[in-house]
Amino acid sequence: MTFTSLSANLSRVRQQFPSLDRPAIFLDNPAGTQIAKPSLARINKYLLENNANHEGQFETSRRSDAVLHEAHAAMADFLNASRPEEIIFGNNMTTLTLHISRSLARNLQAGDNLLVTRMDHDANISPWMLIAEDKGCNLLWVDIDVEDGTLDLDDFARALEQKPKIAAFGYASNLLGTVNPVKKLTKMAHDAGALVYVDAVQYAPHGPIDVQDIGCDFLVCSSYKFFGPHAAALYGKYDLLNELKAYKVRPASNELPHKFETGTQNHEGIAGVLGALEYLQWLGTQFGADHASPWKARVEPSRNEAGFSGRKLELKQGMSAMRAYETELSKKLIGIVESVPGTRIYGVADLNRLDERVPTVSFTLAGKDPEQIAKALGDENIYVWNGHNYALAIVERLGLLEAGGMIRVGPVHYNTLDELEKFGEALRSHISSE
Repeated sequence: MTFTSLSANLSRVRQQFPSLDRPAIFLDNPAGTQIAKPSLARINKYLLENNANHEGQFETSRRSDAVLHEAHAAMADFLNASRPEEIIFGNNMTTLTLHISRSLARNLQAGDNLLVTRMDHDANISPWMLIAEDKGCNLLWVDIDVEDGTLDLDDFARALEQKPKIAAFGYASNLLGTVNPVKKLTKMAHDAGALVYVDAVQYAPHGPIDVQDIGCDFLVCSSYKFFGPHAAALYGKYDLLNELKAYKVRPASNELPHKFETGTQNHEGIAGVLGALEYLQWLGTQFGADHASPWKARVEPSRNEAGFSGRKLELKQGMSAMRAYETELSKKLIGIVESVPGTRIYGVADLNRLDERVPTVSFTLAGKDPEQIAKALGDENIYVWNGHNYALAIVERLGLLEAGGMIRVGPVHYNTLDELEKFGEALRSHISSE
């Protein structure tokens, strides 16, 4: 098979996204990407040919169950889980986290400590705050370095000295773009006796994930952030999920993964997740052997020899090729924002440290309201976000809440360098016209 560079063949990628065929530049991707054709096809096929409830003694139900099983297996391959039963589907990361935190809370006692960080999306903070309130537990807050937007590892270590029962942290920041050293953090937390809960929502669209290599106990991500429908998936170690009590209706199965998927699920959405993963697999078959990528070498040293093959290998290769191209996007975007007078980027801006971030870039513009800037860009069909973007703790820590938060620009692999240039031109034009 002949492989080609993703960056040199972006038109083939963009053809997989019907929504891009309009006069708009989608830089709002951290809140949700556009959907790929294979995902749309799976949703349509499910509703037309397989639409039925679970475990019926007739054809459409059997076909429905087969699609759902395949989606669990594909998601297990995407995350390198050890078995499909370790994958739990749900509506979104927030709902899944609120659900599983309730089960975990049964093993907590008053006075126990729970660790959260100021870098996280509130969906990986508020559930633990609510559990702490209900159970009389204490929250340990880990700080960030306000200069470069990285997690304060010394503060993380100090918090672990208080022996938290659960350590919750993100893989990548949805606001600052910072990629955390999750494998290192997981080992530190485990050495302190904590269970580890990783929010990978913002990293999943940008690079390969290997839960077995990380060693985390739980990890959650959302398919509408990686080119699929509004749905989410939770990984949990089999033995832990098997032991936990699930809050479910009595007739529902006590077996995994069904005991945590109580009630009728969003079957067409889960089928769409399978389609999104098939798209990522396609990326791997087309662009996955771009060995010029230093990122591929960094994240996957000798992984093929470790047993990755078939769909699992193609998914890893596709995500690695994506990550390599997005390094170009990060470099370009940071340069454009820094060239605009009065801007300040919050997060890693050193071009020699791009492996520490995803291409999500947030900034402020001196004397300008982020909402007005976002609206002006939106009026020109350039879509960006403004505000705190649910990363409330970061914005509070940086003292930006009353000022309206930040402007967030988030390209993904279907965005072009030319689109970023047009964003820069529009931003400069808006400033100069005032």
